[in-house]
Amino acid sequence: MTKIKIQQVKSSIKRPQNQKRTLEALGLRGIGQVVEHESTPSILGMIDKVKHLVSTQEA
Repeated sequence: MTKIKIQQVKSSIKRPQNQKRTLEALGLRGIGQVVEHESTPSILGMIDKVKHLVSTQEA
């Protein structure tokens, strides 16, 4: 599988609890942090839930 880089670009303040937990599950704690994950359907689904808070690119 391919790897995908995820960077948080917006704050999770004043966001619903499920979006905060999704960011936490992805391993993102703050703006500017970058994490790398395998491009699995579950990860892609989590990215889709918070796509307005993160930016992605293939690694």
